[in-house]
Amino acid sequence: MDTRLAKRGLMAAGFMNIFGVLVFSRLFTNQAINDADPVVMSNFGLLMIVVWGLAYLAAAASGAHLKWLAGVFALEKLVYVVVWMLWHSHNSLAPLYAADAFAGIFYAIYGLNDLAFMVFFAWMFLARTTARPG
Repeated sequence: MDTRLAKRGLMAAGFMNIFGVLVFSRLFTNQAINDADPVVMSNFGLLMIVVWGLAYLAAAASGAHLKWLAGVFALEKLVYVVVWMLWHSHNSLAPLYAADAFAGIFYAIYGLNDLAFMVFFAWMFLARTTARPG
């Protein structure tokens, strides 16, 4: 994988995590997000998503070969995708949208966002794994 593409993807993932949480949670004041999944999306859980975003930005700035770190990032995103799918299998978005539009949008899209970045990080891992030094 091209180094510039990897850096841009990591930066995009970082900004999505950080600003997505800050905007949709209204700076950690949106109780509807917390109430919909009090374990994963508590304010502590949301803060940890921001911390993961910072980790993506740090990885983008490092410029080092990130094969194994990309693999960890892909695994982390897989966990959130599975949690999102499980949440949707037991919950409906309609009451959440009724309680708060931002919370409804957040729960509607966060798993799709994580799925996209999971694929990107897996691609980074596999591209770094199969690349041969020249």
